[in-house]
Amino acid sequence: MKLKVTLLLFLSLGFAFAQENLTYQKPPKSILDLADYERAPTVSMDTKKEYMLLSYRSTYKTLDDLNQEELRLGGLRINPITNISSTVTYVSNFKIRKISGKEEIQVSGLPENPKISNILWSPNDKKILFSHTTKSGVELWVLDVASAKATRLTDATVNANLGNPFSWFLDNETILVKMLPKDRQPLLDSKKDLPTGPIISNTSGEKSQNRTYPDMLKNKNDEANFENIVTSELYKVNLNGTATLFKKAAMYAGERISPDGNYIMLTTIEKPFSYVVPLNRFPSKTIVYDKDGKEIKTVNEVPLNEIMPKGFMAVRKGKREMAWRNDKPATLYYVVALDEGNPANKVDFRDEIFLWDAPFTNNPVTLTKTPQRFSSIIWGNDNTAIVYDEWYDTRNTKTYLINPSNAGQEPKVISDRNSQDIYSDPGTFETRKNQYNKYVLAIENENAYRIGEGFTKEGQFPFIDAFNLKTLKTNRLYTSAYKDKKEDILEIEDFKSGKVLVQIQSKNDYPNYYFRNIKKQNNLTPITTFKNPFESIKNVSKEVIKYKRKDGVELSGTLYLPAGYDKAKKEKLPLLIWAYPAEYKDKNSAGQTSQNPNEFTFPYYGSFVYWVTKGYVVLDDAAFPIIGEGTTEPNDNFITQLVDNAEAAINAVDALGYINRKKVAVGGHSYGAFMTANLLTHSNLFACGIARSGAYNRTLTPFGFQTEQRNYWEVPTVYNTMSPFMNAEKMKTPILLVHGEADNNPGTFTLQTERYFQALKGLGAPARMVILPKESHGYVAKENILHLLWEQDQFLEKNLKN
Repeated sequence: MKLKVTLLLFLSLGFAFAQENLTYQKPPKSILDLADYERAPTVSMDTKKEYMLLSYRSTYKTLDDLNQEELRLGGLRINPITNISSTVTYVSNFKIRKISGKEEIQVSGLPENPKISNILWSPNDKKILFSHTTKSGVELWVLDVASAKATRLTDATVNANLGNPFSWFLDNETILVKMLPKDRQPLLDSKKDLPTGPIISNTSGEKSQNRTYPDMLKNKNDEANFENIVTSELYKVNLNGTATLFKKAAMYAGERISPDGNYIMLTTIEKPFSYVVPLNRFPSKTIVYDKDGKEIKTVNEVPLNEIMPKGFMAVRKGKREMAWRNDKPATLYYVVALDEGNPANKVDFRDEIFLWDAPFTNNPVTLTKTPQRFSSIIWGNDNTAIVYDEWYDTRNTKTYLINPSNAGQEPKVISDRNSQDIYSDPGTFETRKNQYNKYVLAIENENAYRIGEGFTKEGQFPFIDAFNLKTLKTNRLYTSAYKDKKEDILEIEDFKSGKVLVQIQSKNDYPNYYFRNIKKQNNLTPITTFKNPFESIKNVSKEVIKYKRKDGVELSGTLYLPAGYDKAKKEKLPLLIWAYPAEYKDKNSAGQTSQNPNEFTFPYYGSFVYWVTKGYVVLDDAAFPIIGEGTTEPNDNFITQLVDNAEAAINAVDALGYINRKKVAVGGHSYGAFMTANLLTHSNLFACGIARSGAYNRTLTPFGFQTEQRNYWEVPTVYNTMSPFMNAEKMKTPILLVHGEADNNPGTFTLQTERYFQALKGLGAPARMVILPKESHGYVAKENILHLLWEQDQFLEKNLKN
């Protein structure tokens, strides 16, 4: 199949549209210089911070990368020739550097034209596993860190269709690898094989509000091909290259080695498959084996899960979240819903957590119960663990300190807060690796430690707190004092000396890594020195502005002015607003801001920042909160609040004297595109708008969308009012509609844009549709991205600036 490099600016939708046979274009030089840049490497460091791995990849993929064979089955998108996800982004080169030095050593022995993914350090940090994708399949490779030399361990027979295909054993010498079965049969060709009957589905009469999942199985051929691509044999592969069969072929979906390495928990996908839900809701069986492959115990069996109660807090019945306890040699934990998984059921406790010691001859024991839905757990030691629960409807989250050795001891609530209240966030508990190479709670002298992002009304000031596990009191150890830079605290390296790993950036300084000693003032040691690839916009004015909506809700956005703009003369320029709506249950949380003016200015296709070089004012990431307090849901007043947000943003920038308010454009991606179409439909605030990869007809997502939990039949007025498609006759403002041809996001199928454009065309609205070949929900091919920037520039020049 040969790719045509002509953009699909039109699809046959039943009658003729005005079609342009346009080849790929590039944006103006000021934008192209920013878009066509060289990406800095990704940094990965070992646990002891002795070595760093520098991973290099291209800034963009190419159309040729996207123009590959692809199967879309059970929610997967994979390349059936290479047996790895068709959406993976590959690393193309490795370098090794001692953190204490400056020399970057090119890794030797790499394959020609490397296509690297699935990077995994060994428990002792001396080796790094990675996969390399050849034209015929996936190989397993190992990199020796000290010598910076790579070696191939297997042929191109690794099965990476379900993600990372290998795991280290604790001995640092043995790897558990998923391999293609030796007797694997060819895939069935659905186009050639004639069906033997119709496709039939039934309903049992039970309610099940499943959202619009993409890439589902559709027929028996799909079922057979799905089973084919996810079936693997499990091998133990040694670093000397020898491979021993560990388990015969099955549909292995999860492989977890116990912390002590003596047991392996294997989860397999079972039948029957489903045509309405993805593979993570197919039946499954979980069995624990010893390290020699002897079956020890079937620890879980999960039936097909097509039927779920309504709501984000709904979960399936039975054991879930099953995993090894990180601080014990071989103890499983799992969670069971006490409300049958139904948020509508009234109970004192929603979930119960159990512990189960290998070899599972004794019954599981209760660890604790949570009043809300279990969220996560951080293991510490015999007497200490941290448990989190949450409840979406109230946006509440709680943190508990528990004693794993005493189930009768009452959990201590150490945090009870609104999950959307970022100003009250106490931070994330620091963890470190134990003797089993597992992350556990870092405890020193009865203290645990929390690293916080530090958002406040006055700005962002990250911090480190010591939390006393006995007194439950907090002691602030460090607060970043930067007002002209942004500091991210990444990891505490030495609790006694005060050495921490941080990343520091400013609007013109690329993010770089440093060691900071928090016990010594201004003690900062640079680790990396990456340069700013966007020097051409270093003199652009950038600030976070704060303003209020007419109902008093605090709003904010990052405002960019062209380089050299005279704030005294205040020339009236066109304004571009880029935004994405967010739902809240209270005005206080909605009015908080996580924007930092000192964050590095990183222009990319997902914003309007490029156009500051073309004489536009840009308000990026403008706050568009949609609030529903008490029993009122946010979407009950969606349109009104949307327009109020937009009006407040325009008024704020206009009050500064920088813009011509008759020349304002709005844009957004996904839910931001949905926002854009609604704003153009229901207000006269904008001269034009750009909507990318959106959904415009909410009856096509009838069982909820975004954060809406109610279905269409409960609130048809909400669904219809919010749908630009249902109000297409009101649209009179020019709109540029863009969509990826192969959108894989639930609810934003390409059909949404095609049908909305058809409606606008039929009603005489000024609209342009651009379908980007081969692209999914996020765009990745250089040809498509550069053309997208050209399209947007042409559209803005025509409909806004001129």
